Amino acid sequence: MLKLYLFISLMCLVRSDTDEPCPSFTRLSFHSAVVGTGLNVKLMLYTRKNLTCAQAISPTDLGSLNVTKKTTFIVHGFRPTGSPPVWIGDLVEGLLFVEDMNVVVVDWNRGATTVIYSHAAGKSKNVAVVLKEFIDQMLANGASLDNIYMIGVSLGAHIAGFVGEMYDGQLGRITGLDPAGPLFNGRPPQDRLDPSDAQFVDVIHSDTDALGYREPLGNIDFYPNGGADQPGCPQTIFGGLQYFKCDHQRSMYLYLSSLRENCTITAYPCDSYRDYRNGKCVSCLTPQKESCPFLGYYADHWKDYLKEKDPPMTKAFFDTAEEKPFCMYHYFVDILTWNKNIRRGDITIKLRDKAGNITESKINHEPATFQKYHQVSLLARFNQDLDKVAAISLMFSTGSIIGPKYKLRILRMKLRSLAHPERPQLCRYDLVLMENVETVFQPILCPKLQM
Repeated sequence: MLKLYLFISLMCLVRSDTDEPCPSFTRLSFHSAVVGTGLNVKLMLYTRKNLTCAQAISPTDLGSLNVTKKTTFIVHGFRPTGSPPVWIGDLVEGLLFVEDMNVVVVDWNRGATTVIYSHAAGKSKNVAVVLKEFIDQMLANGASLDNIYMIGVSLGAHIAGFVGEMYDGQLGRITGLDPAGPLFNGRPPQDRLDPSDAQFVDVIHSDTDALGYREPLGNIDFYPNGGADQPGCPQTIFGGLQYFKCDHQRSMYLYLSSLRENCTITAYPCDSYRDYRNGKCVSCLTPQKESCPFLGYYADHWKDYLKEKDPPMTKAFFDTAEEKPFCMYHYFVDILTWNKNIRRGDITIKLRDKAGNITESKINHEPATFQKYHQVSLLARFNQDLDKVAAISLMFSTGSIIGPKYKLRILRMKLRSLAHPERPQLCRYDLVLMENVETVFQPILCPKLQM
């Protein structure tokens, strides 16, 4: 009787993997991770016609995949607990919202599920072989490599790179979302993702000090908040499981934000995060450059500018908010002072509109040096973009707890939007800031000839 029960249970499991009307991502238990899983790759096709119900496809059955359309492959990474990635559904939906395409979810959970990371990493090239077999059939049926886009997450980013190398870098595009660092850092190009794996390779690095890859891997490499610790993520082990995976996963959620119409994250090409924070990397905003690179889905708009570079590689930096949709809005705060003595300190600026909405920026990453008749341009980042600013407040601080309180005498303060340079610049003249005291004032329009 027990044997019969086990046989029926096994048959149900087999049927659920092969005959279910709407195939779903493989769900395994932590027990499976402990004992390990053999590799099995499932491919599930989503289109605008079957947005909520996947179609099982394979190298011998392309299903309803339209080879004349763009095909985007989503490749996940290491799954230490066996659970499906929580972001899969949102990514499929977002991609199909912005473009009519084929979306193929590459489910290799049987293989990625193990508590031993090296076992999963060792299967990555085998997954790439399966994907090549499928793409070969697409090509045989009239598809073009130009129309193939691969989004690889963590270990999946290197899998995408292996596929691209098999086609001599002729795939249309690869996006690496915080490519895995352990066992890949320092490896030669053929053993990891690299810029030659596709016609355009863009990478988001969000956990360079732990699970992610440290060095540039693409034609353009984005480093949110410097690439290491992400705002809103736990900074100590008391944050539980999120402490280990939050920074690493942030790359995916930043990419998802690019699929939202109300959040376009602009990045700034720069040699270092420090230079970006000091406002030295906004040359892409000049009329000659036309635009700065965008993070995420529309990052490939930048590839025309890369033709001017040799080699065609760029690092870009930006800051984000703590919560979705993560967008921040950049302004320059130009301050011209007339103190007799040099003052060093931080500035906090708040903006308020007529409706009472308030947004704040603490410019305290590096103390500014204020000298007589010398203009200092500070890069301020706000969580909200207020169209019409009705009031501004400034506060100066030296950071000293004891000792004398200083004054900062301002001849002119000017506020200018980087995201919307067409907006009028706002000024104020003859201000005296008492240290650690918030000074509120109404701005006026700057003279048009003033730069």
